[in-house]
Amino acid sequence: MTPSVAVTSPDQQKLSAGEASLERRVFLALVWVALIYAFLAGLRTVQDFDLGWQMATGRWVIQHHHVPSVDVLSYTMPGQPWVYPVGCGVVFYLAYLLGGYGLISWIGAAACVGSVALLLRRGSAAGAAIAILAVPLIAARTTPRADMFTIVLFAAFLSLLWENYQTGKARLWLLPLLMVAWVNLHFGFASGLGLVAAYAGAELLETVCGAERRRAGLQRLRRAAPWLLATGLATLVNPWGWSIYHGLLVEQRAYAQGQLWINEWAPVRINWANISRALLLRQTAGTIYVLLAIALVAAAAALLRGHWAAAVLLLGAMYPAVHAVRMGALFACVLVVVGGPELACVLAGVGQGIRAARTRWLVASAVVIGLAALAGVRSFDLVTNRHYFATADDAVFGAGLCSWFPERAAEFIAQQKLPREILNTYASGGFLAWRLGPERGVYIDGRDTLYGPPRLARHSELMFNAPDSAVWQEETGRNNINTVIIALARYDGLKPALLRGLCNSPLWRPVYLDEKSAVFVRQSPENEEVIRRFPVDCATAPLPAPPAADSRAEAFNTWTNTAITLAALGRNPEALNAYEKAFAIYPDPAFLHRNYADLLFAMGRMGESEQEYLRAIAIEPSADTWGALARSYLQRDRMLAATDAMEHEALFSPRPYLTLDDLGYLYLSLNQPENALRAFDGATRSTPGALRAADNGFFEFKVAQGQSAAWSALGNLEKATAYQEKAAQLQPNVPQPRRRLARLYEQTGRNADAARAREHAAELKGP
Repeated sequence: MTPSVAVTSPDQQKLSAGEASLERRVFLALVWVALIYAFLAGLRTVQDFDLGWQMATGRWVIQHHHVPSVDVLSYTMPGQPWVYPVGCGVVFYLAYLLGGYGLISWIGAAACVGSVALLLRRGSAAGAAIAILAVPLIAARTTPRADMFTIVLFAAFLSLLWENYQTGKARLWLLPLLMVAWVNLHFGFASGLGLVAAYAGAELLETVCGAERRRAGLQRLRRAAPWLLATGLATLVNPWGWSIYHGLLVEQRAYAQGQLWINEWAPVRINWANISRALLLRQTAGTIYVLLAIALVAAAAALLRGHWAAAVLLLGAMYPAVHAVRMGALFACVLVVVGGPELACVLAGVGQGIRAARTRWLVASAVVIGLAALAGVRSFDLVTNRHYFATADDAVFGAGLCSWFPERAAEFIAQQKLPREILNTYASGGFLAWRLGPERGVYIDGRDTLYGPPRLARHSELMFNAPDSAVWQEETGRNNINTVIIALARYDGLKPALLRGLCNSPLWRPVYLDEKSAVFVRQSPENEEVIRRFPVDCATAPLPAPPAADSRAEAFNTWTNTAITLAALGRNPEALNAYEKAFAIYPDPAFLHRNYADLLFAMGRMGESEQEYLRAIAIEPSADTWGALARSYLQRDRMLAATDAMEHEALFSPRPYLTLDDLGYLYLSLNQPENALRAFDGATRSTPGALRAADNGFFEFKVAQGQSAAWSALGNLEKATAYQEKAAQLQPNVPQPRRRLARLYEQTGRNADAARAREHAAELKGP
């Protein structure tokens, strides 16, 4: 039997050639749009607070010609085991020596462009279109810090491995070389190993797809195996050998805990309130939702065409992207490289249905123009700083150091040779380790795995207690702390009560104050000279100091920080004036209206305050603003309005369970047990498993006790008792839940159980 041969007519051949030419032109046009947009999105002032301790580590390595395996940057954890790739710090330190912060900013821009270029190395027009949409996610993770290298190298690994899966001809010998660099730059090298495993799985999946595909897949895998094995062994080429994996495990455990307080490790909220933000073209906060939708379409297309490996990779990449905000960039890389070709095939099929060449050209042109316009508008917002003005950080377009860092305060400490042990805030610690080291260590910085939950909790306790409290006296006495530096800029989460407390404390004296930082020294004979030479009165010190810069962007940040700091100091009329100056430069940042509303509320201007909160929400709804509005309603006894605001807060919050628990108890106080139960059930569903280990089950105890109260109010004593039993089990050493359980037992006629519960409660100490 003779196999049939498909015959292609000259017209069909001409059509195919025309389609290929059009595809190529569209691809090149979109690539240029993506690369230019990526460059503009990546070029911004250095702002990440982890970069400081990484650069300080690189400086230590260069100066000592040795890689430390213990902490060398703090005075609170000296000599404690610390394993972290130091290559990133060395790179940034050398870059600083060559070109200062400006060169570091350019490296960030290059990383953003390079990542996109690697993803599109063998791409399609569909992939280039996805890349344009993905730029905000990639740019967010290529800001100068160690994580930046993982994005670039992940893109390189993915491009090579997928090329080999498709052609069997990729230069896989590059993988071990890249891995040697990766393992010494960032713990993200584990994602490279994940890609290697995914590639092997993709080839093995071919074994169930017919004899020909099975044979080709196994042949590619056999050829690739030596290089894949060499890539795994390359991870041992680091200063710690196998111990790098122990450091990686420690880091992963910290990440599991980090979702409880670090927003980039929190899950992506899937609800209409958040998804609707993706429809706003000038806002990039909803990018992840657009890409998730595209991934579902691409995965469906892959399944229909029998491309099982592509479908599995796309769906698998969605899981970490939904469970941690910071994984969105890696997911975007997979979507561009793997999902792009799948969508390209779908679009090609659609294009074949349009036989008129002119119509195909017009449609393609419209798509290119539309995507170019989107990138152009967003690029305009970047270059004019509209994008940065709308956010709560101080970064601006261009190269150099971000204005939020307490540079002038650090210089004052160094010049005046203030006492070495300095109490600093969390976010500023990395910068201070770099700026004041190696002569001075820091109290804390962004290395959560080093300090651990106890030290982090202690720092938080200090930030929320008065400087004259026993907690402060114990901690400062134990560590011989005589100097305190507070980063006041909005990026570090200014604590107004702490600032006012330090200004009014008889134990501490301010010796330096500007619009973004303050320095205090202990009132002691050793510090009398510096106190005498630098008298500062928090109530009258001129702010900003020095005057605002001529640059529109820097002036906006200066007046914004000045307004927030003056409000924290209680200098309300001056704060109002500073807010007016900031609004005159840019009138529509949601965060600024939210902070302005706080000031108006503190001044007793309730109606105006409410309008400002609502204006901020109209510009960009967020959990922070809805929560602030809810608290203002609670203080004004507007309980029903507060419940509505808290419902909205929970929709946007990365940790909705906290809001829902409070909301449940508020509904109970309003005698609305059905709504309370709904809130408590929502809190239960959204509570992460890591929380129980972090707080010994206290949060779950609160929720269970609330559920018990709600069922009791509804008259269902059986369920009320069951939830109270759960509450008692979660806090077995606390008598109060046992006493409440005893009362429920009595109400249901279980007198013997009630007696045992009371007896058990009597054996425990506590209220």
